[in-house]
Amino acid sequence: MQSDHLSDLAASRPVQSKLATAPAAFQTPHNPSWQCVLICWGNKYSTRIINNLARSIATQAASVPRFVLISDCERDDVLPGIRLVRFPEHWISDKLKRSGCQAKLVMFEQGIVPVDLPAIYVDLDTIVLGDLSQGLCLLENQQTVAILQSAIIPFGWMGRFIYRCTQGRRYARGNSSFVIYHPAACHYIAEQFKQLLQQHPNFEFRPMVADERFMSWAAQPHMKRIPRQFAVKFPGEYMFPWGFWLYLKAWLPWVRARRRALVAVTLNGLMIKPERLLSLREGDVIVDEKSRKLIWSRKTLGQMQSKIKAFYADSF
Repeated sequence: MQSDHLSDLAASRPVQSKLATAPAAFQTPHNPSWQCVLICWGNKYSTRIINNLARSIATQAASVPRFVLISDCERDDVLPGIRLVRFPEHWISDKLKRSGCQAKLVMFEQGIVPVDLPAIYVDLDTIVLGDLSQGLCLLENQQTVAILQSAIIPFGWMGRFIYRCTQGRRYARGNSSFVIYHPAACHYIAEQFKQLLQQHPNFEFRPMVADERFMSWAAQPHMKRIPRQFAVKFPGEYMFPWGFWLYLKAWLPWVRARRRALVAVTLNGLMIKPERLLSLREGDVIVDEKSRKLIWSRKTLGQMQSKIKAFYADSF
């Protein structure tokens, strides 16, 4: 199975990160085999963070990808290996940049991301610890869209069955911090959203309330789960309402093995942005809007604490 293949690949890579020896820049090959998509608007993320993320992806991947940065403005200080593409005006309106982040659906817009290669989209608040291109093996065909699971209804045959039985009212949903897809076969997602936006300008149609909901709904027959052996959301993996469970979980042998093999971790959530984590002292506690606790300690986070510090050491 493909998820098993991902686990084998992740387990076989060295635990030590290559970031310590990463060069200041990288060169995109003349014939890349995949592309990495980044999206940025506003001033929340500095170019320094963008460059750091791209460099870590390039230096740890089996082959350097073509980088496509979709931005609302020119960024003269991005690394030379990053291709900047400007947002189309109709994707950068204020209502598409709010908490629903519908502007991220621009990754499926025709003419934005080249259609010759498969792509992996990564949120900018992501820590990359290994070869991100391993995720491409999840693509069964060009129509596959793989994201992190985030709802009770699972991706796969059960999600598709429920989707058909409810005529699209119930469906499996995921988180769009990572999106593995082929641009050549996914333009319909952006086109369908634009058509529905004309009919429902205030997102009255429920799947339109967030980018990840919409791509899950629109591409439901082709959706696939990114396994937790490959990538996780930090709050789901390292936070929980009961503090004692965080200590216990960190010492479970199978959890420790899986965490050591993780390729990527996304810091999604306003309470756990990198600059805040770097300011914490050993033992500090953060509680998010869902009452989940983060205990900033090696006893609960293991190697992830030092990996976060090393990853962002030169970004702030």
